[in-house]
Amino acid sequence: MAKVYERIADNLRRLIRAGELKPGDRLPAETSLAEQYGKSVPTVRQALSLLQAEGLIEKKHGRGNFVRLPRKLVRRTNDRHQWEKDRAREPLAQRAQTGATERDTGLQLDDLVFSADYQEIKADEELAAAFGVPEGTPLLQRTYRTRYRAEAAPFNLTRSYLVHDLVAGNPDLLDGTKEPWPGGTQNQLYTVGIELDRVVERVTARPPTAEEAEELELPPGTAVLMLRKTSYDINDRVVDISDVTLPGDRTEMLFTTQLERW
Repeated sequence: MAKVYERIADNLRRLIRAGELKPGDRLPAETSLAEQYGKSVPTVRQALSLLQAEGLIEKKHGRGNFVRLPRKLVRRTNDRHQWEKDRAREPLAQRAQTGATERDTGLQLDDLVFSADYQEIKADEELAAAFGVPEGTPLLQRTYRTRYRAEAAPFNLTRSYLVHDLVAGNPDLLDGTKEPWPGGTQNQLYTVGIELDRVVERVTARPPTAEEAEELELPPGTAVLMLRKTSYDINDRVVDISDVTLPGDRTEMLFTTQLERW
């Protein structure tokens, strides 16, 4: 038998899914809900906590509980890398018209807010082994955030690594103020004579850290997808490693594998 708070949550959930409570609507105060259902405020809070954990409502400090606005879906497909490679040698005017995030979300360039931070670091044991370079080799670490202008949280948390000396032939590639770079990393690598052969992506899932949950504005209980993207050039060198933290409540990963016919 359902508990009292579960029955209250069921009723509110039905109202939300039926559209009687719309995204952005403020729910009645906890005291009003307690009076409406003839139950105690702590019981109502249990019901609201359950709906928060499901991502249906969100509590805004000092303002109350609101029906959660659906966030812009991001659909990542495995053919995005060939799409990026096809664009890498296009003229600047053409590359500047759109990018991978726009492709994944269906948004326009003006819909997005982008930031990048560049810094030089030394390769630790793990990154040195992944790149096949000595530990302590200088790397360019790039941290990216992109969000929909109508939302506060970024689509993901991205940290990319390049071997510093591999890209230093083009000083612009060491300058974070040149971002966002039309054509992305594949065009950047093209400017120093690097062509990609393949991209290997490994996806795992785990609970978010407190910092990730806060920055990505994750509902309680929402997992993150961890994507390690490793890019190899035509000489079989690892030339780029990216770690991407993807929020589980707004990310769809779509893989289509064309099979040869018998």
